Amino acid sequence: MQTPHRQIIFVKTVAMLSQELTGDLNKRLKFIKGQIDGIIRMVEEGRDPDQISNQFKAADQALQKAHFLLLDEVFRKSLALKLVQVMNACPGNCPDAQKIELLKEQFPILQEGELGAKIKEIHEIGDRLAKYNEEHPENSSK
Repeated sequence: MQTPHRQIIFVKTVAMLSQELTGDLNKRLKFIKGQIDGIIRMVEEGRDPDQISNQFKAADQALQKAHFLLLDEVFRKSLALKLVQVMNACPGNCPDAQKIELLKEQFPILQEGELGAKIKEIHEIGDRLAKYNEEHPENSSK
């Protein structure tokens, strides 16, 4: 997953993780730890490499799912915060008003793979909107 520098900076500004997500991640990570302990035992016992490989795949998939849950939460919060900021800064007739409205409509159904691109898009809109509001202070909602 490609994460441009700008996204990383914005993501770091998001509030703490929810207790629900923290609990879910802890539960998943403890399960994965158990899977890894099992892999270690299998290696020490000299078990069949195919069985060991299957356990590696299962642990890897579980770790990836936990990682994506975290990223989804963080990126979704970041996108929501930036979307609200841009909506508040758009007086309704700004050049990107239709794009902002479309992002607002798409937000609830965005898939995890789309979030990074949408964060980049909303940042670009925010940058253009800031410039537009500087050039047209009479249209600014501030």
